[in-house]
Amino acid sequence: MIYLDSAATSYYRPDSVAEAVAGAIRTMGNGSRGTHPAALAGARVIYETRELLAELFHAPGPDRVAFTANSTESLNMAIKGVVRPGDRVAVTALEHNSVLRPLYQMEAEGAVLEIVGCVGAERPPGDPLRRKGLLDYHALKTILEGGVRALVCTHASNLTGNLVDIRRIGQWCRRAGVIFIVDASQTAGIIPIDMERDCIDILCFTGHKGLMGPQGTGGICLGEGIEVEPLLTGGSGIMTFSREHPRVMPTALEAGTLNGHGIAGLRAALGYLKEQGPDSLRRRERAAMDAFLEQVREIPGVKLYGDFDQPERAAIVALNLGDEDSGEVSDFLAQEHEIYTRGGGHCAPLMHRALGTERQGAVRFSFSPFNTVEEARQAAAALAGY
Repeated sequence: MIYLDSAATSYYRPDSVAEAVAGAIRTMGNGSRGTHPAALAGARVIYETRELLAELFHAPGPDRVAFTANSTESLNMAIKGVVRPGDRVAVTALEHNSVLRPLYQMEAEGAVLEIVGCVGAERPPGDPLRRKGLLDYHALKTILEGGVRALVCTHASNLTGNLVDIRRIGQWCRRAGVIFIVDASQTAGIIPIDMERDCIDILCFTGHKGLMGPQGTGGICLGEGIEVEPLLTGGSGIMTFSREHPRVMPTALEAGTLNGHGIAGLRAALGYLKEQGPDSLRRRERAAMDAFLEQVREIPGVKLYGDFDQPERAAIVALNLGDEDSGEVSDFLAQEHEIYTRGGGHCAPLMHRALGTERQGAVRFSFSPFNTVEEARQAAAALAGY
């Protein structure tokens, strides 16, 4: 089996992750819910994981890192905790439905959305520029300068792999007084992120993709001075007799028992990332992607989507074979060659509209540091035989 669907979730993980989860299930109590050894063991694991995440993302401190179940929860928390009726909010066409649907909900409640499109989206679907799916930075800058409360922006498209220049955009947001919310679902752990340098006010991430942690883990990091209204309220382990949920971070955004067992696995994954180094991991997955790309470019009728001239990008290749249905191509690879990819819409409707692939979808090959160049070449050969 060759697994090339890492943009959906990591399949290959360090052995230490599974070992940490198993160990936590056997030994961990409920962190911050008592002072006996099992509860304290849970609290230590959770705090140490906050420290590692704050270090990785250059967040203001571990107290500014709150845990969630995934990016979707983090993004809902950020969007619904910042946007109010009447606010103007900017968003790009590159976004996942985890961004778009909460924003559409806020739009229905009175917010105003400003959607920034892609360069060349008005051209015919086969146009080379349109297929690159490039964000229109000029239009984005104009909207930001026109006055919006917040910008929600992905760090990399989950469809094309195109990387967004969050440092440049963050500087624009800081000068314009715009709250900058970044979706790091496809980049956290692999592409460097520095909240301070990149002027990020709110960073949303998941633990089960590039961070290689368990599913059911994720988080939200807040910059200094940024407040987010909690999505949930309830048990917190502190201030029991208060009618209101605590406002102090990170408790303010963490109602109820955390996924301590999953967080233990995430801590182990973060340790592996720190030991290996993001640069080393990025080079490994990029080598596999480049080998695949080199071969599939030669397939007659292949249509590639994304800007592969970028020096840095997510390790994703989206393509179609002529007018073949993307789902059928993906099924062929799985059933005939045990090569696992993803076909269809990838929860990115505006990006497909920009590329002109709304009806056909696209076959997405997404690589991890555990994929080899030989696996990539086998996948390209199998695709050529469709």
